Amino acid sequence: MRNAFLTARITRSARAMVKTLLIAIATVTFFFTSDLALPQSAAAYPFWAQAAYPETPREATGRIVCANCHLAAKPTEVEIPQSVLPDTVFKAVVKIPYDTSAQQVGADGSKVGLNVGAVLMLPEGFKIAPEERIPEEMKEEIEGLFYQPYSEEKENIVIIGPLPGEQYQEIVFPVLSPNPATDKNINFGKYSVHAGGNRGRGQVYPTGEKSNNNIYNASATGTISKIAKEEDEDGNVKFVVSTKTATGDIVTDTVPAGPDLIVSEGQAVTSGDALTNNPNVGGFGQDDAEIVLQDANRVKWLVAFISLVMLAQVMLVLKKKQIEKVQAAEMNF
Repeated sequence: MRNAFLTARITRSARAMVKTLLIAIATVTFFFTSDLALPQSAAAYPFWAQAAYPETPREATGRIVCANCHLAAKPTEVEIPQSVLPDTVFKAVVKIPYDTSAQQVGADGSKVGLNVGAVLMLPEGFKIAPEERIPEEMKEEIEGLFYQPYSEEKENIVIIGPLPGEQYQEIVFPVLSPNPATDKNINFGKYSVHAGGNRGRGQVYPTGEKSNNNIYNASATGTISKIAKEEDEDGNVKFVVSTKTATGDIVTDTVPAGPDLIVSEGQAVTSGDALTNNPNVGGFGQDDAEIVLQDANRVKWLVAFISLVMLAQVMLVLKKKQIEKVQAAEMNF
């Protein structure tokens, strides 16, 4: 009896393990086949800032660190209300405009569309609103969007992307304001908001290496003796430009697929001269704004004060009219 029980238990455990293994295999298979079936366009990856700058994406100079990889300057705007009440859901919009007809080089050198990404730095205590607090009309605007806090300790810093730029030149963030009545660390007052938005791939990887979305320059002065076309380990085409210096040495520069060569064999070049065009059509921009966490009681007292002043003004006018009538009556008498 005991042996039969143990056998049945072992059989159930084996079935559970096999089932778990099959699910894992199916998940991994779906992950890789989906990338092959639906390849992504050139991407902007705000989460790289998390790895390189885990404390904050904003430097002491005020520059957001995305600018370290996205070297071209492009406009970005942030729209927020001038003031909000405590424990209220409001909309912050980061605008990332660009020419949607523009295409840039992908990692394999092919022409692809641009993706966008954004980082929104809210004041302490502000965060993305939970789903149950978001109004229905706002849910339609953010459908399909996934917001990620910068870290577990930084819920007020939110990143998003990559997203297809054709659809998301305006990214809506549903924000929940804090309540000083329940959080003693929060005070009413004016706060700063910082936003950054990038479109397209960066020119430099976080490791410091150039991407193929960049200009490649000659590393030596001399004459180009040979331009060879080769393939890398991934099968992508690259060019090896050999430069013969005045001393007879051969210096080679490797140009990956993507940027177009603007030099030819036999051409004299100087160290630092461009070997390729600049294929970048994207870039990064940032914007700052201010928001007031307003006390509802202050608004009520302000309305009461304005009403009192208006009433006093009306009473003064009526009193003046009364005096004028008395004076007119005395003159007639």
